[in-house]
Amino acid sequence: MIDALLAYATSNWHLLAISSAAIFLAAIVRGFSGFGFSLLSITALSLILPPREIVPTIFLLEVAASINMIPSIWREIDWRSIRWLLLGYVVALPFGIYALSRFPEPPMQMAMALFVLATTFLMLRGFRLQKTPGATATTATGAASGIFNGAFGIGGPPVVLFFFSTPAAAAVSRASVIAFFLSTDVLGLVGHYYEGLITEQSFAQFLAWLPALLVGIWVGAHGFRRVNQATFRRAVLVLLMSLAVISLCKALFDLTQG
Repeated sequence: MIDALLAYATSNWHLLAISSAAIFLAAIVRGFSGFGFSLLSITALSLILPPREIVPTIFLLEVAASINMIPSIWREIDWRSIRWLLLGYVVALPFGIYALSRFPEPPMQMAMALFVLATTFLMLRGFRLQKTPGATATTATGAASGIFNGAFGIGGPPVVLFFFSTPAAAAVSRASVIAFFLSTDVLGLVGHYYEGLITEQSFAQFLAWLPALLVGIWVGAHGFRRVNQATFRRAVLVLLMSLAVISLCKALFDLTQG
């Protein structure tokens, strides 16, 4: 593995420098908010590398990021909600994969992005749930995440909106989002393994990008500890809107190319 890393770094040093910078910036966002790393990093890296070479490595980095953060947030995770979310996610994921094989992806991405934009706009205007939803609504949110993730690889927004619209403290919402994504990323890695997508290059890129990830997460987490709850929630919503705009632009580009 070390030989593979040295070979990759030597033959691709210019790509390594650019990609590490992208990973570092996306990791800052991940450390601060608990989400956004995959979409930001994959969108940036797909400009210089094929998605097939990027996605498995990003999943490995996502798992590393979550494991690195879990010890400091363990006591703040809403495990009850996580259980119901994962139940809905696992049940609905195959339906999302089925939709991916039957329906064009760009229109579905556009619909998702527009939904996120509308919802985050309402939350920025002051909309909040009065209490944390029960088992049925929580499972339905997990199901929405499973469908969206299976259909076009963006399952985060329903869960992020779920946690940050509830009365839970910002630290609890952030910790629960991180724990949920750790679970779904592990499931994703299992799927990648069985599809033969995880290669020696995946691990070489993982080791090459890991320092940028860890430093970026530290910077982002340090920033989280310095902001108050209201400022953090607003920053998360603005970030979510920005990610939705990126998804919308990507869907429009794919639509015009198709």
